[in-house]
Amino acid sequence: MATAHAARRGPAVLGDLLPGSLARDAALVAGAAAFVGVAAQIAVPLPGTPVPVTGQTFAVLLAGAALGFGRAGLGMIVYLLAGMAGVPWFTDGASGAGFPTFGYVLGFVAAAAAVGRLAERGGDRTPLRTVATMLTGTAIMYAAGVPYLMASLHVGLGKALHLGVTPFLAGDALKVALAAALLPAAWKLTGRLTGRRTP
Repeated sequence: MATAHAARRGPAVLGDLLPGSLARDAALVAGAAAFVGVAAQIAVPLPGTPVPVTGQTFAVLLAGAALGFGRAGLGMIVYLLAGMAGVPWFTDGASGAGFPTFGYVLGFVAAAAAVGRLAERGGDRTPLRTVATMLTGTAIMYAAGVPYLMASLHVGLGKALHLGVTPFLAGDALKVALAAALLPAAWKLTGRLTGRRTP
């Protein structure tokens, strides 16, 4: 009964469109970690701040939406723990935990899981819902990154916001807009290919 209901309801997230179960999920978790690790190497330093512009935050948001709560959260845990253990796939090939932007990496776990949960509830099916979902994930990353930045650099909240938030707002708005274009379009395309109606 539950299986038949799930089949009628269709996939909760884009990752569910792939065949398989346990092996698929393991591959998606590992792929999400690797995807963020590769995106982290796309980094542009900004003058006056230790926080660079990177592709990893966008990768975290996309992984969350595509994989859902459990797989996306687990993928970011793999990324976090492997990087702490020495895999050089944090920004600029860094590893460990002794750098000012490590708080953002900690935030990736909660952000990916939250975006994944919202996506499971249809939060990536329309542009407006996708914008709300991506803004939520972005806010979670800032909420984790800014306090860590304050503690690491011994600065107050205002300075930390100046270093770790303000320079990135325009870029984050662009990432959100791009996700709002890509994700609903992906659902429409898969709906055409599978014959399912996308809500």
